[in-house]
Amino acid sequence: MADDKRTVGALSGIVVADFGRILAAPYLTMLLADLGAEVIKVERASVGDDTRGWGPPFVAGQATYFQSVNRNKTSVALDLRSAEGQRYARELVRRADIVVENFRPGTMAKFGLSYEQARGLNPGVIYCSLSAFGAGKGAELPGYDLLIQAAGGLMSITGDGEPTKTGVAVVDVLAGLHAAVGVLAALRHREVTGEGQLVEVNLLSSLLAGMVNQSTAYALAGVVPTALGNRHPSIAPYEVFPTADRPLAVAVGSDGQFVTLCRAIGAEQLVDDPRFTDNTARVAHVEVLAAELGAILTTKPAAEWETLLTPLGVPCGPVNDMAGAFALADRLGLQPRIPSETGLPPLVANPITLSRNPVRYASAPPTLGSGTDRILAWLDEA
Repeated sequence: MADDKRTVGALSGIVVADFGRILAAPYLTMLLADLGAEVIKVERASVGDDTRGWGPPFVAGQATYFQSVNRNKTSVALDLRSAEGQRYARELVRRADIVVENFRPGTMAKFGLSYEQARGLNPGVIYCSLSAFGAGKGAELPGYDLLIQAAGGLMSITGDGEPTKTGVAVVDVLAGLHAAVGVLAALRHREVTGEGQLVEVNLLSSLLAGMVNQSTAYALAGVVPTALGNRHPSIAPYEVFPTADRPLAVAVGSDGQFVTLCRAIGAEQLVDDPRFTDNTARVAHVEVLAAELGAILTTKPAAEWETLLTPLGVPCGPVNDMAGAFALADRLGLQPRIPSETGLPPLVANPITLSRNPVRYASAPPTLGSGTDRILAWLDEA
């Protein structure tokens, strides 16, 4: 049921019934839409997705939060508590390749739209369910990103002193990315076997997996990591140093890079110091090392150090604000915004580059219910 703007892309021809709200599920379905899928976003008839009201800032009457994860979608306003709304929702599920939802476990069953009910309507459906703490003993626990960051341990290793959340809802994004991988794997399985399946992803498990070295340090070695500010628990020097004007991140990942750093900044005496001869020794004496390097780095501006060290292969760079980050991406030719020729607002671009099936930008984030008439007419067709 694709219109003429949705006829290209690696997932062209795939229909997604999107019952997701907030961030994790909408992020997943936006990725699928960018790759060519027809995403039909089902929203509450009265207020729509909660993030429509999550502002400021607002642009053109829409919250930028909502705009960040809802491009390339068609909005359909339905009351899932009504018989008519459920009838249309079931017909949409019957025709969909993928169903996505992130209600609290058990909620979709109340609408007649659980996985078992959906499979009865559509045996080949791929049904992706995202939750905070899983569908088992954690099913009744409410979950927003902040709560998962706290309960899942991320805040205990972030910041310096007081437990600190990240500056973005990173757990929702991690869950959306894991869900995207699961959905694409299920699509491949269906292509081979004709079988649909249930894909389940929860935020807590996504966070534990996403904390990689920190969570594995506990799982394998029983090490309970703590917050180190901008330092790394296993690499040194790998932190942010003050300079004559603004902070500079220095990420030395090898002994060779350390030697190059020391010689370039005039700290040759550190190269043969037994406290710093290899990474393990440097981590053990990181406080002393940081003081030695910091005393030198404060003598010049960050840009001078970057100009000196980067050509030598020493990873470093100033701490940018968002404007600086976009400016860097622009200078590198990475095109961080959607191109103006698409006619869409300058939303943040999809980072995936495909040589044969590039991502496409077909439509701006929809106004609430703007596609209702068209989609319901399609669902009413015999």
